[in-house]
Amino acid sequence: MKGIILHQSKYGATKKYVDWLIDTTRYHCLETKKAAILAIVQYDVIILAGGIYASGIAGLSFLKKNIDNLKGKQIAVFCVGASPFDEDAFKQICEHNFKDSLQGIPCFYGRGAWNESAMTLRDRTLCKMLQKAVAKKEPSTYEPWEKALMCAVGQSCDWTDKAYLRPLFNWIKAES
Repeated sequence: MKGIILHQSKYGATKKYVDWLIDTTRYHCLETKKAAILAIVQYDVIILAGGIYASGIAGLSFLKKNIDNLKGKQIAVFCVGASPFDEDAFKQICEHNFKDSLQGIPCFYGRGAWNESAMTLRDRTLCKMLQKAVAKKEPSTYEPWEKALMCAVGQSCDWTDKAYLRPLFNWIKAES
């Protein structure tokens, strides 16, 4: 089957996963911002890879806008976040992002990276504000993402791992 990986990577962790996907699948690759629906409809399998920012998945707007043109295609999403995998948090991300016409699209998760020095001023400021708010809580009550956020303060961390792609590879194999 002919496949393409659409991606939107802000700081590089998503692109790292995309490169690993390309190495294994040999699918074509394109940034969502450069994607034209007339070119995308020529593919049988469409994988969207995007980072999670404020509960949204980068690039998902392309699917929302074009889902009617993608009927009959095998579509999956691979999202990348800085938090360790937490089933409840992931379920909330899916419920928030996969409503209406996107409902039922399989979604997979990979842990990304954290590097405050590489962040835009806006993102760094938002993260500092969030860290200050979380710091006011009792550490024993932290959600998994809050614990990860507080542990990453001032550090550069890369948690990307090819193992996160296994469920997506299994999905691709099942769809072929």
